[in-house]
Amino acid sequence: MYTDPIADYLTRVRNAISAGHRVVEIPASNLKKEMTKILFDQGFILSYQFNDNSVQGTVKIALKYDKDTKESVIRKIQRISTPGLRKYVSATEMPRVLNGLGVAIVSTSKGVMTNKKAREENVGGEVICYVY
Repeated sequence: MYTDPIADYLTRVRNAISAGHRVVEIPASNLKKEMTKILFDQGFILSYQFNDNSVQGTVKIALKYDKDTKESVIRKIQRISTPGLRKYVSATEMPRVLNGLGVAIVSTSKGVMTNKKAREENVGGEVICYVY
């Protein structure tokens, strides 16, 4: 049993990228599903599939690579708020990742969304991770 499932999710994606895998399979949860949808909408992954055939279910993610250089589209994926040190921000203090080129995934009272959408909706929340 792992204590931080979000860090496990991010580490599995990071390890699959460094190993050059095309697909990574991760145990599912509602938060992980929402994070996967955001990664897809922002163009960081090719596709995803939710399999609910087992008790917990799984998330299958097809990773996206550059055709010419064979490098991953995801350069860095970093956990910000941890179970030991939560990182909460207000709508006015919402972080900008890589001067607007990256994305921060934020868990708000209106659901999981990007930092840009949270700023538009004028809600704050817990900063889960940075992706760029």
